[in-house]
Amino acid sequence: MDISHARSAEVTELSRAGLPSGATEATSLTWRLRIRVEDRPGTLARIAIRLADLECNILGLTVLPVPGGVLDEIVVRPATGLTKRHLVRALRDEGCECSGITDADVRELVDTSAATLASVTRAVLDPERVAEVLREVLAADLVTLVPVAEANRGRTEGGHRVVFELDPGRVLVARRRWAPFVQLELARADGLLALLGAVRTNPAGPVAVTAADGAALVLRLGEPGDADRVFALHQRCSMNTLFQRYHTGMRTVPRRWLHRLLTPPRGLSLLAMCGRETVGLGQLLPAGPDRAEVSLLVEDSWQRDGVGTALMIRLATLAAIRGHRELVAVCLPGQDAIIRTAVRAGLTAARTGGEPGENGSVRIELPAGFR
Repeated sequence: MDISHARSAEVTELSRAGLPSGATEATSLTWRLRIRVEDRPGTLARIAIRLADLECNILGLTVLPVPGGVLDEIVVRPATGLTKRHLVRALRDEGCECSGITDADVRELVDTSAATLASVTRAVLDPERVAEVLREVLAADLVTLVPVAEANRGRTEGGHRVVFELDPGRVLVARRRWAPFVQLELARADGLLALLGAVRTNPAGPVAVTAADGAALVLRLGEPGDADRVFALHQRCSMNTLFQRYHTGMRTVPRRWLHRLLTPPRGLSLLAMCGRETVGLGQLLPAGPDRAEVSLLVEDSWQRDGVGTALMIRLATLAAIRGHRELVAVCLPGQDAIIRTAVRAGLTAARTGGEPGENGSVRIELPAGFR
């Protein structure tokens, strides 16, 4: 065999595993390996036997599905004197590719779900630690918080670099030299950041807003005990305002409707409160796997004062947290109040469907990362 060719192949294999060529590394107490294998019965058993032959004690195992096979992440305590190079070559001889090897800490050997939840708890209690927590969850070498303008999303470095949106102005950039990130890890990180975003938004809690005339309002979720307040709201609304909302002539809302308005099945109601009075009502109803129907009712004397816009922003935020990508609203012909409200809320809205003179719908897009 050509010695120079064999040496070149060995250097390539070690480079893929994240090992520098030409250096002698000391034996760590524990190593974390990522081994790419074909998803066939007996493969993992063969690897385990090989590790046993090398007197490596297996401390942990995680199977990560990837396109074309699986990645077995194994944490081992190596035998005294065994080097990472020797281990990489042994796995290669078994027909497996060691795509990553790095030192590990035995304190990391806990259930993945439990460790992730513990990390999220730390980030909730101290939001400034989000980069540190994400680094732990991804077992990354480095996670940095940078402005969106410096994200450079197209630079992936072969899967060793990934960008996560934290808020409209900032992103988190994660890097890991010893192994590229896989989809399961990225989904776990996205879930962590979505949860932190929901905590920041506090969807179940009240939100204080200021109307255009300076009046202080509180937006909060409706509940059955608000029935009398919502009934009084409808009584103060004109027939025209009620017609725009319910598309039928009425002087007030039947009391039997109140429970469904306040606690719609699988949906929610949002009240705009000024003191003890309800001056606006919004509803969010699921209308498919990724869309929700939205409706608004604002007392006549509070219209054109920013109440509808505040309700729309909050409803859109709640919809995004629930996983919806767009909102839809039923709109009477010749009426564009819901469109103008959506635009003032920073959303994109357009009419869809409906012949001239007939009721149509308004489609409202929720931009990615909307909170």
